[in-house]
Amino acid sequence: MAQNTMAKDKSVDQVRVLRAETGAGIMDCKRALAETKGDIQAAKELLRKRGFEIARKKAGRAAKEGQVFSYIHSGGKIGVLVEIDCETDFVARNSEFQQFGRDIAMQIAAANPLFLSREEIDPKWLEHEKEIFRAQVKDKPAQIQDQIIRGKLEKRFEEVCLLDQKFIKNEDMTVQNLQTGLISKLGENVIIRRFRRFEIGVE
Repeated sequence: MAQNTMAKDKSVDQVRVLRAETGAGIMDCKRALAETKGDIQAAKELLRKRGFEIARKKAGRAAKEGQVFSYIHSGGKIGVLVEIDCETDFVARNSEFQQFGRDIAMQIAAANPLFLSREEIDPKWLEHEKEIFRAQVKDKPAQIQDQIIRGKLEKRFEEVCLLDQKFIKNEDMTVQNLQTGLISKLGENVIIRRFRRFEIGVE
């Protein structure tokens, strides 16, 4: 009896951990753990693959509903507006969609992304960053300079692109992972359309 209770507690803990790290639903987590025989890392990878596949299939679907979310940081020094779109008004009123919107607005306030995604990076900004990195590696062997620059750019993208940033409430996942998990859970395309961050004294 005690062993059964311990096994059940472990299973519940695993589901809780998996939900926190992937954003997947309870039943999806249970199924993934069953399929991977309780291996959390394998279950996590399985859920993310499924989530990205669902998100990919829904990516082309029109998202004409949604909401503009706002966040004002303590003291009124920083403010954020972010438009997040979905397919139906029903989902726009869903509590998980609402929580996602609040979380993304808070993420933008705290992490100050410059761009939504890599695809939207300003070419002038990118070239400027490359110039800085070229100067930093000019004394390195020529054959490894490009590799080092690519590594530095990759790290920089994770800092300045919202979708690549680590989620402030759970750094085991990115904002992209969080969005993908929501799409999988709600069964609708969800798009972070645009955002604007305001900070007193900063243009």
